[in-house]
Amino acid sequence: MNDEVETPGIRIFVDADACPVKDEIFRVATRCGLKVLVVSNSPLRIPRSPLFEAKVVAKGQFDGADDWIVEQITHRDIAVTADIPLVARCLEKGARALDAKGRVYLPESIGDALASRELMAHLRAMGEMGGGPPPFTARDRSTFLQRLDDLIQALKRPRR
Repeated sequence: MNDEVETPGIRIFVDADACPVKDEIFRVATRCGLKVLVVSNSPLRIPRSPLFEAKVVAKGQFDGADDWIVEQITHRDIAVTADIPLVARCLEKGARALDAKGRVYLPESIGDALASRELMAHLRAMGEMGGGPPPFTARDRSTFLQRLDDLIQALKRPRR
């Protein structure tokens, strides 16, 4: 018996090169019957499933993965990415978006996220900040799973 029955219309786009929650996405997608498009700049290994598709964009093409995702994504889809400009572009198309730590981005708050990103880049360039993001934790993984499930359930509800 095949548990993989695709739910029409809902897809998950994964900006995959540095995504730490791919395995979690595959498990949720299998349970819910959702298509997953794993977009990267180099080949990545993904589980064999008719629900999962890997898309490798031209190597060295700046923002190639982002551009491909934006061309394909619709208001019935979810983007998983830490790339704030990509989030903004997906939200403009009506899609849902969240990062690997479970932060759900909304159209009304994306401006603040873009401004914060620019400020942090400026501070790093001036040598005022160093280091990278805090380590990814089990709690982050759990929050991501809950928020992903919330977004899927919201998309499954009929619109009024």
